[in-house]
Amino acid sequence: MTTHTPLAIDASGLGKSFGETRAVAGVDLAVPVGAIYGVLGPNGAGKTTTIRMLATLIPPDAGSARVLGHDIVSEADTVRELVSLTGQLASVDEELTGRENLVLLGRLLGYSRAGARDRADELLDAFDIADAAGRLVKHYSGGMRRRLDIAASIVVTPRLMFLDEPTTGLDPRSRNQVWEIARALVAEGTTILLCTQYLEEADQLADGIAVIDRGRVIAEGTPRDLKASIGTGSLHVRLLDPGRRAEAASMLERTVGPVVLEPDPAALSATGADADRAACAVAELSRAGVPLAHFSLQQPSLDEVFLALTGHAAETTSASSETLQENLS
Repeated sequence: MTTHTPLAIDASGLGKSFGETRAVAGVDLAVPVGAIYGVLGPNGAGKTTTIRMLATLIPPDAGSARVLGHDIVSEADTVRELVSLTGQLASVDEELTGRENLVLLGRLLGYSRAGARDRADELLDAFDIADAAGRLVKHYSGGMRRRLDIAASIVVTPRLMFLDEPTTGLDPRSRNQVWEIARALVAEGTTILLCTQYLEEADQLADGIAVIDRGRVIAEGTPRDLKASIGTGSLHVRLLDPGRRAEAASMLERTVGPVVLEPDPAALSATGADADRAACAVAELSRAGVPLAHFSLQQPSLDEVFLALTGHAAETTSASSETLQENLS
C-alpha cells in the first residue's frame, strides 16, 4: 500500500502580475508537514510575492494552492487562523516595551490579562530577551528585534510559519540564534516555509529547497541532491613542495578542469572533479613524483549550484518586481 506524506502547502501554477511585470510565473510547491522548506533565490525572484499569496495577503492571478488542506482563496479566513508570517522588517511597535508588545498581542488573540502576561513572560524567557522586557523596542538591537518579532508570531503557536528573509541585516551571532529558534519550532511541530537569498541559511536549515529565479521554480531537492545535480565538485590539494605547484597545476588542469591557485603557496584546487577524475589526478601526481601533504574532494557549494542553474550569483539584485508590489500595495 502506498502512503503519502501529508502536505502543509500544495501549490500548483501560482501566478501574480503587477501591471506589466510578471512577479510569479507559475510556481509549484509541495511542502511536507513538519519540515523546514527553503525557497531560495535572489532579490526580485518572486519569493516574497509567493509567500504573500500563500498567506492570503494578496490573491493569485493564476493557479491554486491549499495550505494545511484549505484553499487560499475560498477558505482564506481559515488559513489565516493556522499560519503566521514574519516578514523582512520587524512588525512590533517601537514605542512599546517588549513585554507590552507581547501582552497586547496576547489580549488581541483571546488570552485573559493574566494569561497574556504569563505567555509574554514565557516567550521573553525562551527568546533570551527577558532582561530587556521593560525597555522600549526602539532601543533594541537588530537581533533582539528579530527575536521579539518571531516571538510575536507565535503568541499562539502556528501550525505553519512563513519566515521571509528572517536574518537580513543580522550579525552572525544573531543569525545563529534565529536558526536555533527555527529548529526549536519545528521540533515542537510547526512547519516552516523559509524564504532566503542566503545560501548558507538554506544549507543549514532546510530539509528541502525550491530554487526560484524570475518567478519560476527551476530546481527542487535536498541540499545534497541539488549539489549532486551539477555533477562536479572541487579537488583540493596541498603539496609538500610548494616549488612544484606550477607542475601540479598543469597536471590537474589536464586531468580534472580549471585550476585555482590558493593563497597558501602550497595549495591549489581544480573544479569539475568527480570521484573518478579525482582518483586519476591524485594517481598521476603520485606517478610524477609530486608529493602531497593532503588532498580532498569536496561537493559543490550551494553558491556554485545556484550559479550553474541560473547563470548568475544568488546575490544579484535588480529593479525588483517585489519592490513594485510593495509600492502598489
